[in-house]
Amino acid sequence: MLFRVHQSELLHRSWRTRAAACTCAALLVACGDTGPGGAPGPGPGPGPGEDLCELDGQTFTGEGTYYDADGSGNCSFPASPGDLLVAAMNDLDYDGSAVCGACAAIDGPDGSVTVRIVDRCPECARGDIDMSPQAFERIAPIAAGRVPISWRYVACEPAGAIVYHFKEGSNQWWTAVQIRNHRHPIDTLEFQAEDGSFRTVPRESYNYFVADTGMGPGPYTFRVTDVLGNAVEDTGVPFVENGESTGATQFPACAGAQETSP
Repeated sequence: MLFRVHQSELLHRSWRTRAAACTCAALLVACGDTGPGGAPGPGPGPGPGEDLCELDGQTFTGEGTYYDADGSGNCSFPASPGDLLVAAMNDLDYDGSAVCGACAAIDGPDGSVTVRIVDRCPECARGDIDMSPQAFERIAPIAAGRVPISWRYVACEPAGAIVYHFKEGSNQWWTAVQIRNHRHPIDTLEFQAEDGSFRTVPRESYNYFVADTGMGPGPYTFRVTDVLGNAVEDTGVPFVENGESTGATQFPACAGAQETSP
């Protein structure tokens, strides 16, 4: 499997809930915080000589609660009994699954915890996060039930390369792909068509990229771009119905760096 990691010439941060985007060319430039009411907004860019390591410079506030989370939910990830530091994002910040797989560092009255977003909390107000009991008890006593929190997006720490999961029922005429095990939130997925062009695949609210007319029988060339503008390109990805194909690389920890899997 061939792969390539590169940083887009235009470093885009295009979460749909953001009021503005940071535009970056040869040199990164600073962007001011925007985004009313807790909506993610562009954070400050790095200074001279700095790497872009933070997903967003903005800190959000809301209330933290807990529920019987097992790692599954609206993001369509499988249950993860070995990793229960997970949470559900409020409906507005869930943004149609754009934050699925993102990591959030949460500060509460008695401590801090980093969680992975796996679900949607439809009744939660903007800025709120509903956590697993295992995550909640790191910031407050379980008996508290509901506490004030502040939080920010941070890079996850995945082991190994990104993973392509093909949804049950996928075939060459209707193909649904989910990206798993990614360091930064996913912005776009593209596949290379027979004519050599890359075609963007729409994302559904249940966190699958779905090509209604299919992608062909495979193997595929995929290009995945994260919200920082880093792109991973994998060639020769085999089709596995209701199964996974592991890529050859992972998004870099900081924009502009490169990282490959052993």
